[in-house]
Amino acid sequence: MIEDIFKYVKEKYAVEPDYPLPTAPGFPVLRHKDNRKWFAIIMDAPREKLGLSGEERVDVINVKLSDPLLADMVVQQDGYFRGYHISRGNWISILLDGTVPVDEICRWIDESYAVTASKKTKQIIRPAKEWIVPANPKFYDIEHAFDNTKEIDWKQGRGIKTGDTVFLYAAAPVSAILYKCKVLETDIPYDYHEGSLAITALMRIKLQKKYKPTAFSFERLKDEFGIFAVRGPRGIPHSLSEALKSKEVRPCQDL
Repeated sequence: MIEDIFKYVKEKYAVEPDYPLPTAPGFPVLRHKDNRKWFAIIMDAPREKLGLSGEERVDVINVKLSDPLLADMVVQQDGYFRGYHISRGNWISILLDGTVPVDEICRWIDESYAVTASKKTKQIIRPAKEWIVPANPKFYDIEHAFDNTKEIDWKQGRGIKTGDTVFLYAAAPVSAILYKCKVLETDIPYDYHEGSLAITALMRIKLQKKYKPTAFSFERLKDEFGIFAVRGPRGIPHSLSEALKSKEVRPCQDL
């Protein structure tokens, strides 16, 4: 099972086991390449220290979870324990004797990798996200942006990455969400400066839906979803996300 784990992290994260502990040279550590933080360590532990019967030692892997409540729930299951030798934080120990399937262990390794990652790595590996992105009709004819094409380049907002979804919001006098787009590419070099406006990177977005201006007007965003301003790229609440996907809302075009 340990070799299966090594193979998994090598193929997915290009990480090889490290052996940095002088007092325990046989304990392999798995850690990030950039910040060097551990996301797993494999060691043996006395069964009695884990609350198990018997005197022999067993192999365990220690991983870190994102939430103490999640850790509390997980350790109620067979094969899971509070972190052996790493009891602080949300570390848990998982038996490597077959009690817990290797596929399940690998999912917790993924969780630990994400929790201990650097800010840069977290941005890369985070799940796709939905954003509202403002557009000013005074500077760009947003209402006709997709009349003759399905793809356009747009100013890239901080934190947006390829695979995200952006809902383009047209500012006054339109004051409504008009388009749903998928981000195809980011970090396209661009150099534009005019007054206080500076654009240094673009993203390429592809149209997925058009909405009528009355479907998600600013008044509705404010009254139903608590959005009182759209001054820059921002995440959207779950309730709005569901409404935008709802079959009850009939976009004027569904591509």
